[in-house]
Amino acid sequence: MRKILILTAAAAAGLLTLAACQNAQDGDRVMARYVPERADDFVWENDLVAYRAYGKALEGNPTSPGFDVWVKKAGKLVADEWYKGAMDDPDYYHHDHGGKDCYKVAVSLGGGASSPIVNGSISYPPTNYRDYRIVEDTPEKVVFELVYPAWAAGEDSVALTKRITVTPGTQFCKAEDIYTGTFDSLTVAAGIIRHEVLGSSAGDNFVVIWEKASDQSIEPEEGQLGLAVYMPDADKAELESIGGHALVFKTITPGQPITYWFGSCWSRGDRIATSEAWNGYVQEFIASLQ
Repeated sequence: MRKILILTAAAAAGLLTLAACQNAQDGDRVMARYVPERADDFVWENDLVAYRAYGKALEGNPTSPGFDVWVKKAGKLVADEWYKGAMDDPDYYHHDHGGKDCYKVAVSLGGGASSPIVNGSISYPPTNYRDYRIVEDTPEKVVFELVYPAWAAGEDSVALTKRITVTPGTQFCKAEDIYTGTFDSLTVAAGIIRHEVLGSSAGDNFVVIWEKASDQSIEPEEGQLGLAVYMPDADKAELESIGGHALVFKTITPGQPITYWFGSCWSRGDRIATSEAWNGYVQEFIASLQ
């Protein structure tokens, strides 16, 4: 990967953070980078899946702290190409170029984010991510952090640092969330917003969804999306839960890490074409971690 070292201001803490901004090179199988050319997005992908988180420039439009899911054919990285195309056509990546953005996040957890649960509701951050740090960058692994400054979750103040690990050859990414603040204990949920669900399953610590493409505003999309979240030490999981989500829950103390995996697939992505195949893949993935 080509690296450009830059200094970014940490809005919440008033600190300067040394970060690495990467553009993918031919043959790369993982990448993660800040996207200044597109409204402060932060994008990450491996050779099978791609995601983005929204930044400060899109706050209030609406503020959308969930993960956006990009679907694609297996085998290569696409984000740099798609963002380049969007410089001339803002809807470039909503058209099929071997994949597309056909997923609707709005105000939700999207495809795998987390937030506190307060009085039976999701307490979303009032901002999008405000800072990022590239922790590790090798040809086989990228680790980065997204920082969400403190907000009021009920009567308590909470802040979130989300560390994500991206490796090749898997439909899943690993998340390690650390919530700090004034709380003694905090219930946190990670999960998936439900759209037009065609199939689903759940266990004590995982949820799996198979659904129609939820954003077809630019062009029709006949492919389906698979999504899943697995949290090994979850307290419980609910397929039809708060705010139209499928969620896994964990009660924590300040600074206690929450580790979970979030994954996705596309029925036209050359690997997983049916709900049954996606369920099977998720179960095999969970077994591989045990």
